[in-house]
Amino acid sequence: MTNQDKLKQYGAHKKALALFDLVVADLHPLANNSILYRLIAQQLASADSIAANIEEGYGRGSRKEYAHFLIIARGSAQETSGRYERFGHWLPPATIEARVSLCGEIIGILSSTIKTLHEPT
Repeated sequence: MTNQDKLKQYGAHKKALALFDLVVADLHPLANNSILYRLIAQQLASADSIAANIEEGYGRGSRKEYAHFLIIARGSAQETSGRYERFGHWLPPATIEARVSLCGEIIGILSSTIKTLHEPT
């Protein structure tokens, strides 16, 4: 199995990619609402940042740097979760609940991996 295959199998990465697709689908119908432009752009950026930081950290090749980028990804997942709650004015409660839950799953996986990476080898 190649390193790229291992990355694709990492649960937090798979869930982060799925979350990004859901963010796009959830917010696309709101894109013409000019008062939401900035919030939508920020939500897309924070959701993208989760997967992007996992990928960058994985590509660095050191446990220390990987853990650092996973911490950043975890922060982006928390940001995405919080902003979903603020989208409550425009999105159905069930959508918000499902996305916040998915963010929580990603945060849990990242936290576990960060803990493991910080353990002595």
